[in-house]
Amino acid sequence: MLPADPAGAVGAEDDPAPGSGPTVPVRPLTFRELLDVPFALVQANIGAVAKLAAAGLVVAELFVMAVTAGVSVLTDGSDDGIGWAALLSTLVAAWALRFLLRGTTVALGLADVAGHRIGWSAALDRLWASAPRQLLFEFPYTLFWTVAIPAYWLLLDEATALGVVLLVLMAFFVPPLLGRVRATRYAATPVIHAERADRSTAAQRAKLLVAGKEWSLTGLWLAHRGLLVLLMLPVFGLWLFVADFSGTHLWTVITLTTTSVLVFLTFGEVVEAATRVVAYLDMRCRREGLDIKIPELR
Repeated sequence: MLPADPAGAVGAEDDPAPGSGPTVPVRPLTFRELLDVPFALVQANIGAVAKLAAAGLVVAELFVMAVTAGVSVLTDGSDDGIGWAALLSTLVAAWALRFLLRGTTVALGLADVAGHRIGWSAALDRLWASAPRQLLFEFPYTLFWTVAIPAYWLLLDEATALGVVLLVLMAFFVPPLLGRVRATRYAATPVIHAERADRSTAAQRAKLLVAGKEWSLTGLWLAHRGLLVLLMLPVFGLWLFVADFSGTHLWTVITLTTTSVLVFLTFGEVVEAATRVVAYLDMRCRREGLDIKIPELR
């Protein structure tokens, strides 16, 4: 077992500053706290999170529309070309937006836990410093979804009945299994940022920290997904409201759909990244006694 990093609440270089306690209590947390505290962590850093999320969302949507419009011109307005361009460009934009928000939110959360909050520019600097290690860690998962999503799209397009059956099966069986797999790597991103670990070390460290709590984290992951769906219903209500008076024109539908997807991803990724920070702190307290203060001998 790797020893606990003595520098800071979560190995983030400095001990909490006197008189400025962190948003997240440095102690083992209950399941209810693991659900609630990430939202408090986001709220405490809402200025920096909002700036990063808004800027990322605008750039991502502009990229999607630029690529889709360019393909439309090159293919003389082909519906298939426009559809695939919108899908693939949204996937690329969603991945980049997710990478940005995960790294910066984790950096903001770790700094908050250490007792000194940082701004959006400092969060970007910390993301930049850990970007190569984070990219190497996420590459296999990115490759999997790059193949899986278009493959399912083709299957649904070619065999509607089979696609619907698979969609129903996925809705019931895949989320728990996917959550269980993700739970073993749930703390990897905070480990990469806080402990400056490389890809393999971060994976092993995360697996060690979560040992025995895999299904608990799976339940946390599923609970947040359900909560996010409920919170995002107003976004889809707004989509329908705008569609009522804007009509069903092609570009209106593409803009509304891609924007809704990116807004959903933005909110979900910020909350998940904050949850990873909170879960990382909880696991270190439970397995390594991070909350235990040993008085200095004089």
